[in-house]
Amino acid sequence: MKGLSLMKKLAVFGFCLLFVAGAWAQQGTVTVDATETREEINKYIYGQFIEHLGRCIYGGIWAEMLEDRKFYFPVPAESEDAIWRITDREARVLAASPWQVIGPEGTVTMVKKNSYVGRHTPHLKVAGNDPVGIFQEELGLEEGKKYSGYVILSGDNDVGPVEVSLAWNGGSETHVIEEVYAEYVKVPFMFTAGANTDNARLEITATGQGTLKIATASIMPADNIDGFRRDTFELLQKLDSPIYRWPGGNFVSGYDWRDGLGPRDKRPTRTNPAWTGIETNDMGLDEFIHLCRLLDAEPMIAVNTGFGDAYSAAAQVEYANGSPLTEYGAWRARNGHPEPYDVKYWCVGNEMFGEWQLGYMELDDYVLKHNQVEEQMRKADPSIVTIGVGDIGEDGEWSRVMLENSADHMDHMSEHFYAWNDTSDIPAHVAQTTSRIKRIADYHRKFRKEMLGVAEKDIKVVLDEWNYWYGPYIYGELGVRYHLKDALGIAAGLHEYFRNTDIYWGANYAQTVNVIGAIKTTKTEAGFAATGLPLMLYRKEFGKIPVQVDHDMDPVDISAALTEDKSMMTIGVVNPTGESVELNFDGIDPAGDATTWIITGDDPRAYNVPGEERDVDIQEAPDTDLTDTITVDPLSITLFKVEI
Repeated sequence: MKGLSLMKKLAVFGFCLLFVAGAWAQQGTVTVDATETREEINKYIYGQFIEHLGRCIYGGIWAEMLEDRKFYFPVPAESEDAIWRITDREARVLAASPWQVIGPEGTVTMVKKNSYVGRHTPHLKVAGNDPVGIFQEELGLEEGKKYSGYVILSGDNDVGPVEVSLAWNGGSETHVIEEVYAEYVKVPFMFTAGANTDNARLEITATGQGTLKIATASIMPADNIDGFRRDTFELLQKLDSPIYRWPGGNFVSGYDWRDGLGPRDKRPTRTNPAWTGIETNDMGLDEFIHLCRLLDAEPMIAVNTGFGDAYSAAAQVEYANGSPLTEYGAWRARNGHPEPYDVKYWCVGNEMFGEWQLGYMELDDYVLKHNQVEEQMRKADPSIVTIGVGDIGEDGEWSRVMLENSADHMDHMSEHFYAWNDTSDIPAHVAQTTSRIKRIADYHRKFRKEMLGVAEKDIKVVLDEWNYWYGPYIYGELGVRYHLKDALGIAAGLHEYFRNTDIYWGANYAQTVNVIGAIKTTKTEAGFAATGLPLMLYRKEFGKIPVQVDHDMDPVDISAALTEDKSMMTIGVVNPTGESVELNFDGIDPAGDATTWIITGDDPRAYNVPGEERDVDIQEAPDTDLTDTITVDPLSITLFKVEI
């Protein structure tokens, strides 16, 4: 090998694959031909998707600890049993006010006239030296940690003092407000927790005489990052997704983006239009853009083509990208953001092919609506990149008709899939992702051959929702638990994207936090689920230029790519079998040993719990001499990176 050029060395890069004796005792050859390259892997393959659903944002990304902090529900609930309801897969969802009353019956009245925000504001009848007020339980605290917040109050001259207390396990701290005023005043407070607990309570009480009005309340860990949970944020940094899709998902088809603008305490709370519980609108478009900027990621915004209209979609584009001299650009400037956001990527609707979707219509009618909405969006900003709703379904009909009639009204097309089956056949479980990704690519490759203009326009696929989805909802609504076998499937899915870079522009793992998410949280802890690990590892270490890999050793999945400067080769091996695999690299002349990472375990159902030592993790193994026979563990993802 010493006299060969770099490309000749790469051309003869090959290796043999031998299964260890046992049920899988077979032998074959795997050849990597680095002279046969594909289009580069777009970094947006590692995209993420966050939706206003369950505990993805509230209880996951956003740091607010209170439920219904703006009193959407009447206080108190009819009974403590009415506060929560249990979904069909064991998730607990808010169904009535979590605020409870301190004082006799009739202490709290919900008054509609001159409500501070929403349809009513709680008025407390204060009469004497016996404190009356409201409280909320089930707050999570960490001993020694600071918690900051505020209340917005007004009241009669003779009301007071007002006390705001944080109580835990027999201890408490109190902030005293000596006076209240006829006008609403925002009063900040800070507490230091004296214990670890999941059942602390925030109390707001008063003595004196008259009426106390409580407009809103808030409490967050004081180490929050501009309203985002620090622990979750630090994991998002490690995940390093280059793009985030938001706000939905089914949610977007009933969402008015204007509700999420302006002072947060004045934003209305709504019933979640597509899912359950409520939407406080505390995290709107401005906060989403800020999160993306903090994470150095591109925002991808979906507009409402369900109950929404072309005017509203165009106004949203103008709000994000318009000059301060435009109507909606001026609104953005008044909200404290004079410079345009320059949001480039826009999803025109979500899953409008589905009868479950708010505003669903027949395909021929939707084509007209899509074209109208997209035209108006481009008038607001001609430079945007638009992604139309696709769905190959059983026969490809929806995607085909959209391409036939709307190819001039989109740059890319979305597709979605979820793997629903929880099978004990691990290779079959893993193949759920690869087969779906390949099937979608094959359909779109066929469209390019058969439909005039599609290939020329290079309308690629954005698989902006993909994941496993099965099992009980442990982390709130849709908050499933992920296992080692799911991590294997995610890694193999990435391999399939790499094999189809001519078709796939991007993909968005759904959803980032809690809700079928790569990150899971409790009230006080955040941690990577098993599926987050291959996403993080491949994003950081895998190459960008895929090369041809041939083998007949299914179900082992192997992918290889050169780094951008072609100085290094990366090789990913997913072994979903219960047997070790021996790899013999034949004819390779590496410059040294390969850095090696492994994700593996003895139990395909191993999983991680936030705040506990991970049972599934990335282990950096000793450097590997690829000129020797190497062993790949059963139930493993192994990534090699070697200088060539």
